[in-house]
Amino acid sequence: MTYATTDLETKTFRGFTSFHGLNRMIKLYHERRALAKLDNAALKDVGLSHAEAKREANRAPWDAPAHWYR
Repeated sequence: MTYATTDLETKTFRGFTSFHGLNRMIKLYHERRALAKLDNAALKDVGLSHAEAKREANRAPWDAPAHWYR
């Protein structure tokens, strides 16, 4: 008897399984949307300027820091 595997079971995304990678991208998308909604006082508390927050919020969900993939 042979067993088939799906692409989702075998493919990886930068070292993560597809399910884990997709879950991480969705979470990162939501985090960046929340960052975009912070007011100037909250941004000051976390040490970011409005321009830095906007730049980070506009990054693609798959554009994550390299240290997440080690």
